[in-house]
Amino acid sequence: MINGPRTLHDRLVAQPRPTGLALAPDGTRLILSVQVLDDGGSRYTSELWEVDPAGEKDPRRVPGSQQHDFAPAFTADGTLLVLSGRDSGESGEEPGPSLWSLSAHGEAERIAHHPGGMTAFTIAARAAALAWTAALLPGAEDARTHADLLRRRRHAGVGAVLYEVPPGGDGVELGPAEPHTFVRAGQAEPVDVGGQGQGTDGAGDLALSPDGTLVAFTRAPTPAAPDTNTVVIADARTGERHHALSRPGHQYYSPVFTADGTRLVCERQQEETYDSEWQVTLVSFDPVSGEETDLLPDFDNWPWPGRPVCSPVPGDTTLWFTGDEQGRRPVFRRAPDGTVTRLTASGAYSSLCVTPDGSTLYALRSTLDSAPHVVRLDAAEVDQEPDLVAAPGDLSPLPGTLTEVHATGDDGFALRGWLVLPEGATAERPAPLLVMVHGGPQGSWSDWPWLWNPWPFVARGHGVLLPDPALSSGYGQRMQERGRGDFGGRPYRDVIALTDAALARADLDPHRTALAGWSYGGYLANRAATRTDRFKALVSHSGLWNLESLQAATDLHAYFRKIFGDPRVRRERYEADSPHLDAAALTTPMLVVHGGADARVPEGQSRELYHELQRQGVPTAFLYFPDESHGVEAPGQLRLLYETVLNFLDHHVLGEKWRRPELL
Repeated sequence: MINGPRTLHDRLVAQPRPTGLALAPDGTRLILSVQVLDDGGSRYTSELWEVDPAGEKDPRRVPGSQQHDFAPAFTADGTLLVLSGRDSGESGEEPGPSLWSLSAHGEAERIAHHPGGMTAFTIAARAAALAWTAALLPGAEDARTHADLLRRRRHAGVGAVLYEVPPGGDGVELGPAEPHTFVRAGQAEPVDVGGQGQGTDGAGDLALSPDGTLVAFTRAPTPAAPDTNTVVIADARTGERHHALSRPGHQYYSPVFTADGTRLVCERQQEETYDSEWQVTLVSFDPVSGEETDLLPDFDNWPWPGRPVCSPVPGDTTLWFTGDEQGRRPVFRRAPDGTVTRLTASGAYSSLCVTPDGSTLYALRSTLDSAPHVVRLDAAEVDQEPDLVAAPGDLSPLPGTLTEVHATGDDGFALRGWLVLPEGATAERPAPLLVMVHGGPQGSWSDWPWLWNPWPFVARGHGVLLPDPALSSGYGQRMQERGRGDFGGRPYRDVIALTDAALARADLDPHRTALAGWSYGGYLANRAATRTDRFKALVSHSGLWNLESLQAATDLHAYFRKIFGDPRVRRERYEADSPHLDAAALTTPMLVVHGGADARVPEGQSRELYHELQRQGVPTAFLYFPDESHGVEAPGQLRLLYETVLNFLDHHVLGEKWRRPELL
């Protein structure tokens, strides 16, 4: 059976994963980036496919492209550029991705290189100018001395890092090098415009003005102001800085210049503290004066995640963005007069591209019952359904149906979540229920997930509830206010309220329930472990357990300190929200999952929890991935995650015999 209960998670892991789009300046070529299994099936690699914008021809591999090519973008004259680690034929070079051009016929030419590799690049829309992000080791003045230091470290067998600022990196440990922004105009020598901050991940938050004269990039927060970063605007030819723009307590992301270069649009975030809510908006800067303008002062949701797209027509200040809304992620259009219009009625969108005349959008669209695919949208029509352009592979038909669940919070707030029901669930044969809590906490069940996807569990016969509790995005600022300062309180109560609403259905079995979560969802699973015995089993993946030790060890130390304060003087906050203080209440069988390379929630959190469970004789197991970070990325590891969790639930919720996964 193609969608049998033992096979769907294998097919999910093998499914091609669309990750991004790039549209040629004349709108005739559309390139799709896809993650696929490599030839050995042991890891994911990137491939580039050319998609017919009209949707009439079948997708094809980009001529001349190879596996591991990534980050496609077009130059002003329509040449396709990619980052690639392919062999250049040069001997003695330090390896790493370089910048390559691919002609329409498939000829490849390396056009820029940096020892150790580049991590990101951008292109001027109407000029022969490039900017890229690449690292320099401490003490390296330029690429040549950087290459020499890399060779010396390698020959000495040294991988040590001396941190003099807090390491960042979105949950992974970083090396000692600092990402820098380099700009090259035409065939001139690259200009080092400046560092982006040591300890950052080099994601390449940078932009070039359409005429190639200005470059903008973000510089990481400093230890003196860990909640504040800087937008740098500089002369792309000389590196001279015009502005270093910042606002205390705020961080800027995803800069992009308008088509005439007169404004720089950025996403601005104010992260949560104990006393203030997380807020996100779009702003624009005047590159001459540095004046900042809020573009969405009356928009109650967030333009997040994703990069805003400006109209390609000079003088037109229209822009498009995506943002969570009630369990969806629509495309929104901001008109020149500031009016915001929702363009899509359903689905979750990402990777927006706009045609040269500003009339049509291309995007990736997914839902919780449909993997990402390429679609075409009218750039101004309200609440439309898109035209399908291409989809790489298909998991359909899925073994169940998607519906919504609604409840009321203890403060009267309207709550909602998604519910996936397995085939055959009836009042006579009610299905067991798995409650699956998302990470974040600022996030939402809106798009197709590859990690913690509900469908393998539905295929095994479980109903799956996907709740959006307090602090979830897409429900206005009130949803943030009601969860502020109550990290493990109201969000947990919202999850329980939505669980009760789902179990009011006759086709779900209230006596066979489980709860699982990843990251912040794992934290709420740990809260449930110490607050209720209603669930037959719990799964905590990279969950927060001891908030006091977490805030001292995580790479987001400053962020968690803002929420909980110094534990020596704010004991009441930790006593209210840290599950480890209630460890004596642990009774529910629990599977604990963690990666050994997790810097966001260090794996000691799960070890502490596991030891407490063992000490108290609670049935437990610890699924440990030594090489994984905050999530699980390797395909073989992901299969094992699904298989182990499914077998754990089969045993403790369905009463089946425990089956230890063969490879474990």
